[in-house]
Amino acid sequence: MKRLFITALLALVCAMPRMYADEGMWLLSLVGKSYADMQKAGFKLSPEDIYSVNKSCLKDAIVGLGNDGRPFWHFCTGEIISDQGLISTNHHCGYGKLQEHSTVQHDYLRDGFWAYTKEEELPNPGLTASILVKMEDVTNQILTAMSDDMSEGDRAKTVARLSKEIAEKAKKENPGCEAMVKDMFNGNQYFLFIHKIYKDVRLVGAPPSSMGKFGGDTDNWSWPRHTCDFSLFRIYTAPDGTPAPYSKNNVPLKPKHHLPVSIRELNDGDYAMVMGFPGTTNRFLTSYGLEETMDITNKLVYEIRTVKINILREEMAASQKVRIQYASKYASCSNYWKYSNEQNKALKQLNTMKVKRETEQEYSKWAQGQLPKYQQALQLISDGYKDRRPYRAAMMYLEEGLLTGPEILWEAVGTGIGLQQILDMEDRYQRDEALDEVRKKAAEFYKDYNQATEMKVFAAMAKYVFTNMEQRYCPSFIKQADKKYKGDFNKYAQELFKKSIFANEEAFNKFLDKPSRKTLEKDPIFVAAMETYTKYREIYAQIPKESAEGLTRGTRDFVDGILQINSGKNLLAPDANSTIRFTYGNVKAYSPKDAVSYSHYTTLDGVIQKEGPKGGEFEVPARLKELYYAQDFGRYANNKNQLPTCFITNNDITGGNSGSPVIDAHGNLIGLAFDGNSEAMSGDIDFEENLQRCICLDSRYMLWVIDKYAGAKNLIDEIDIVK
Repeated sequence: MKRLFITALLALVCAMPRMYADEGMWLLSLVGKSYADMQKAGFKLSPEDIYSVNKSCLKDAIVGLGNDGRPFWHFCTGEIISDQGLISTNHHCGYGKLQEHSTVQHDYLRDGFWAYTKEEELPNPGLTASILVKMEDVTNQILTAMSDDMSEGDRAKTVARLSKEIAEKAKKENPGCEAMVKDMFNGNQYFLFIHKIYKDVRLVGAPPSSMGKFGGDTDNWSWPRHTCDFSLFRIYTAPDGTPAPYSKNNVPLKPKHHLPVSIRELNDGDYAMVMGFPGTTNRFLTSYGLEETMDITNKLVYEIRTVKINILREEMAASQKVRIQYASKYASCSNYWKYSNEQNKALKQLNTMKVKRETEQEYSKWAQGQLPKYQQALQLISDGYKDRRPYRAAMMYLEEGLLTGPEILWEAVGTGIGLQQILDMEDRYQRDEALDEVRKKAAEFYKDYNQATEMKVFAAMAKYVFTNMEQRYCPSFIKQADKKYKGDFNKYAQELFKKSIFANEEAFNKFLDKPSRKTLEKDPIFVAAMETYTKYREIYAQIPKESAEGLTRGTRDFVDGILQINSGKNLLAPDANSTIRFTYGNVKAYSPKDAVSYSHYTTLDGVIQKEGPKGGEFEVPARLKELYYAQDFGRYANNKNQLPTCFITNNDITGGNSGSPVIDAHGNLIGLAFDGNSEAMSGDIDFEENLQRCICLDSRYMLWVIDKYAGAKNLIDEIDIVK
């Protein structure tokens, strides 16, 4: 939950410029309300230079990266940096695509990848890039159909129906575009977003993982950093410039706007603005929700994933093939694993619980003279969390431990349910077509699957779940396995996989050659998967409906009350929800604890100083060392003849902002946001104005790697470099 008051403006010594740590991931269409403070922070452009429907502006260069089928749920952000549709984003954002293209013979994860001609660029089926066309406030169109006596179910159905109608109308009025309505402030406001979504996005370049992931899990969520966290893609369109699926006849996008890339000196106090698609924050979370987050969600995510991560590390170290297969999956698992632990530490260190309770006390005083719904809100919230608490841990064990711990169970659920429907088809032609599609999708799954690794993960997770969760919620197949195999879950896993059609691609394809519903429904992995899935749903269904609806209603009314309390005093930003936002502030050093002070930037010197053994988290490629010792930094060096690598700002970011452009006062790209600092990992729940930092790749390091390390002059030539 956001604090009740806009964070104070931080002042350095009088000789330094004033610093602005502005809490808020602001909606672009409301930039005018923040403009005066942005100018004080150093911004030199106009509001229309950020967001305009009628002219080229910064929003036209900001790209949300998503997946076909869910293009509005952006997993990362990118920015257009040339008039030929070239996109820069983070290395970890492109990591999955690098992994998909990698083989033992062509290991782009290890060696990096560079396209020296457009013909060498690699297509990525399913990857989408969306660019905002415009956004509109449609709150009145939604809320006028609401009433306080509606059930939450009826309310949700009405919102869904009206949102669909508004979006469909917008699509008709904007040919070639997609549209979606998103709620803000927990259902107190609604906005329509209209995007162009491009489906031909090709991989252009990326440094080796030893650079792009330099520091690995050790340095993750921490400063100082020296990670070369970038990758390059390019948007292609049909010859007429409209979005189109991949085709050899497609041409590079001609964007309405692209960002010049700066190699100017970067000083502490310089203006810095981040634009992007932040995923999720929960700034309006109450103390009751915070307790659940700390005691159940974060705690169990960290504990359960520790088991999985230890196995994956061992397996990946032993086999190059397994390392490539599981690289992206390991990165995804480990990122939130460390985040959950560091967030709990920060929440305790910063006493966020006290902040939440003080907010609730102030709210309660205000609510005494208001409508009953505001007076009842906190009690509804408290009851909602209390009533679901007995079930949350059990659901977490099943979800993290079984459904998404070993991959095979969730694969069996999705594929198995689909097969049941297919095998019931009466039309033989349609059935055969559907089975062919299942075979293709299975090939994609098994490409990055290793049976021996999966068996170890499954055995460890089954044992962990049996040992730790309440037995009344534990699936019966695990209890039976413990009894039959006397606690030897490795032996159980071996027997399970030996008899299953899902154990490997060969066994699955053999089943598809002669598919049988009876064989499927007796398959031991499918039986285990469906029991886990069914058990999860049964536990969820035990949460009292009235209590769950009360939690939703109470939260909406509580947030409405917070907005009213701050009306006319403090401007509040809605929580992040994967819609485009901007946040402004300054490049800024910080001191996390007594006697420790961090500079606002790092250099390549630090990469050399951190060097570790080959194959480790701090490996330094020979080519990079060669250039370093030759001091071949060219025009990318700072005024001390050092090569800057990373810097920090006090911008307000979260997941989804990865790859977001960090923009200077004149609209130039100065870096790419890629991480936050552990001391303020509480930031998704409560912004900490003094400690929170956005960790950014310096654009000079990115350009130097493209130019000097990769020798990709073709790419340097199309980028507008500002001195």
